[in-house]
Amino acid sequence: MPLTNEDKLWIDGRLESLETRLLTAFQQWASPVESRMNSNRAALREFDITLEALQSRVKTLEERSLRQPPH
Repeated sequence: MPLTNEDKLWIDGRLESLETRLLTAFQQWASPVESRMNSNRAALREFDITLEALQSRVKTLEERSLRQPPH
């Protein structure tokens, strides 16, 4: 039994409604996830900066101790 134009229009309307609901639900889910990811990114950048500073400080101290004769 072939679909009538009315059936096709009804199906198109239902599909469009479903797509809209899915996209809305995804957007509501993705927005807080993206926000958390941005916060995590910022925290990781801070850790990287701190780690680089500590590595630099340790390297300076190690080089200084190698240059000084033992007591």
